[in-house]
Amino acid sequence: MTMQDLTVIAASGIALPDQPFHGRHLISGHWQDSADAATFDRVSPAHGLVVSRSALGGAAEAQAAIAAARAAFDSGVWSRITGKARAALLLRVADLIEANVERIAVLETLESGKPISQSRGEVSGAADLWRYAASLARNITGDSHNTLGPDMLGVILKEPIGVVAVITPWNFPFWILSQKLPFALAAGCTCVVKPSEMTPSSTVMMGELLIEAGLPAGVVNIVLGFGQPVGTTLASHPDVDMVTFTGSTAVGKAISVAASATLKKVALELGGKNPQVIFPDADLDSAADAVTFGIYFNAGECCNSGSRILVHEDIAEAFVAKVTALSRQVAFGDPMNPDTQVGAMISPAHQGKVDAYVKAAVAAGAKVTLGGGALQVPGMGGQFYQPTVVSGVTPEMAIARDEVFGPVLACLTFCSMDEAVALANDAAYGLSAGVWSDSVHTCLDFARRVQAGTIWTNTWMDGFPEMTFGGFKQSGQGREIGRYGLEEFLEIKTVAMRIGRTRPNWVKTR
Repeated sequence: MTMQDLTVIAASGIALPDQPFHGRHLISGHWQDSADAATFDRVSPAHGLVVSRSALGGAAEAQAAIAAARAAFDSGVWSRITGKARAALLLRVADLIEANVERIAVLETLESGKPISQSRGEVSGAADLWRYAASLARNITGDSHNTLGPDMLGVILKEPIGVVAVITPWNFPFWILSQKLPFALAAGCTCVVKPSEMTPSSTVMMGELLIEAGLPAGVVNIVLGFGQPVGTTLASHPDVDMVTFTGSTAVGKAISVAASATLKKVALELGGKNPQVIFPDADLDSAADAVTFGIYFNAGECCNSGSRILVHEDIAEAFVAKVTALSRQVAFGDPMNPDTQVGAMISPAHQGKVDAYVKAAVAAGAKVTLGGGALQVPGMGGQFYQPTVVSGVTPEMAIARDEVFGPVLACLTFCSMDEAVALANDAAYGLSAGVWSDSVHTCLDFARRVQAGTIWTNTWMDGFPEMTFGGFKQSGQGREIGRYGLEEFLEIKTVAMRIGRTRPNWVKTR
């Protein structure tokens, strides 16, 4: 296959920053370097230059941030103020996000390799999450029980869980932070945030906006660095009441182990191997476009990636041909060009892992219909991978079962609803799934039987702040966004109230 077979956007020539962004820790309202002055660099995966230099935190910085969050929570400066006051601040943050979209998006693109148009959409869309969380801050309600007898009243209160460690990944650093942080704040919690070491800077920028919005010192703290020791300290520390983590299933399991000693609450949003099931009566043109979007959006580095399709055998050959033809038209290349749809892979090591899955599938008998190797973008270094379609995949192949996390589509076939459901559920994951059919009965039957936290019918990856997100099985535990996303950060307290001096004495006096 030649470059002419694909749509490739060469280096744009857009000026890049002269100096790397300098990120520091935010602890108790103050920006600070690490005690030993250590730093780490992030090299742009698309452009090959250092785009950020960040303070390298250790256990000391993590412990200081936890102490600041604990003191802020216990003081009540945030946990005991009104929902109205919390909502007002969250709304100010939303406005500030919208005023700083371009600045944040550019750095996110440089650190992650994703297209600038998608970074802009991610950052600007995050403002809506903050506004929705603000609405929930004023609507935290419990229950009352007025049927316990004339001398008793029962009240169920919902209170903030306490100090929350927020650990976020590199693929959607600003969006996923905004799926967690505003909801924790709406509940009245205080937080310590650790972003991925590969994309730390948009989180630092969020810290700047929180200070500008007037958030009290210590309510949100940020520690930059690596999972060991920063993440491990956050997960194991007794003064942290909850950990919310998005990332790989393997790391999620490690966090659960680290948190188990203190029995703190753990919420995990982990991997996915998400099927889209296409029936013969579907709008095949629309389905093919959605499949193409689902596998190449964010270079497939997305937990909701539609990384495997299950196509009815009667239409499989024609449908895979449609997807392959569309894949040739998807614009791969310089992420700083607004016309680019797919940018660079996050790291050379990850690109190698993705390529290994494709090669293993071919060795096992699958066929590469398109792509299957590195992509050379004129005028650029960095790591890019071709749009890749693999057909003839069978359920036992690793490419059909593991989270590849790249622009690689695995195509399988089925002949009945029962087989489609069995194939869809034949995975350790259960994050999302999709079904394509003109029959509402087919769509509902599949939706009720598939083991996944989100099911899309005749669409893919539509999301709204109101619609809760999370997975079954090894895709995680707990839920994010929506009302249930707020509930994750609340503890339930029962208050039994006796009215008047009506309690009978237990001790019988003589």
